[in-house]
Amino acid sequence: MKRQSRYMRVWEYVQIMFGATLVGLSYNMFLLPSKLAAGGVSGVSTLLFEVFRWNPALVQISINLPLFFIGLLVLGKDFSSKTLVGTIFVPLTIWLTQGMDLHIKEPMLGAIYGGIVLGVGLGIVYRGGGSTGGTAMIAQLLKKYTGLSSGFSQLLVDGIVVTASAFIFNLELALFAMISIYVTSKVIDFVQLQTSPTKLVLIITENEAKIQHIIREEIDRGLTKVKSLGGYTNRERTMIFCVVEQSEAVYLKKVLQEQEPTSFVVFLNASEILGRGFTKEKVFGSEIESDQH
Repeated sequence: MKRQSRYMRVWEYVQIMFGATLVGLSYNMFLLPSKLAAGGVSGVSTLLFEVFRWNPALVQISINLPLFFIGLLVLGKDFSSKTLVGTIFVPLTIWLTQGMDLHIKEPMLGAIYGGIVLGVGLGIVYRGGGSTGGTAMIAQLLKKYTGLSSGFSQLLVDGIVVTASAFIFNLELALFAMISIYVTSKVIDFVQLQTSPTKLVLIITENEAKIQHIIREEIDRGLTKVKSLGGYTNRERTMIFCVVEQSEAVYLKKVLQEQEPTSFVVFLNASEILGRGFTKEKVFGSEIESDQH
């Protein structure tokens, strides 16, 4: 257990370093060349670079250090140690890759692709339990004390920086920056939720034996049965639910339409699945019906 715990901790730090590197690359490759102050300390450094030509890497590390000590007091040593890694890796990446020029000056391209790379980077950092410092840390504070999602918290905080960019640059670039922030917030939530192509299937039927046979024998999945009562007919029926892969859902839909057209079936998107057959190895011959293998 200790060895596994140590491995998980190392893996978290690897995620933070990799995600922070993506954050730095998104800044140098897309946001700065397009003059997009897409929120956060990076947005502030973009504005200061435009006005005073100050080095963005030095600006970011200078702003992040005081915020780091705030995190140390409020969020705890574990979070702050991980934040320190992110705080260092972002400006370090910006400094090491500051000569990188993909010649992308079009604001729309910078907003979309910069937002995607930034969102993936921040999402990976957050999954590692860390932060890149700056307003990203403020967003994590909002998430902790208000219950807002990471993406929405980031959107709220970054809006202040974008408002300032409308005065320093122009309204058009500020609007492009808002597009980038929106893309970033959606990608952050997408990465954190690990959205997968799996479906939750709910089947209300009077022929539970046949449905059970189809699910177990034809697509090799487990299921859970719940007794239910029809609100209109007041007749007792069985609600069966199971989790299947995308391809299995297509096949199951076809079979149910052919063999059980009277059953009421609902297919729902499943954001993340934990358990046998998805994040753990299947167990064959199990007697537990509710085990979704």
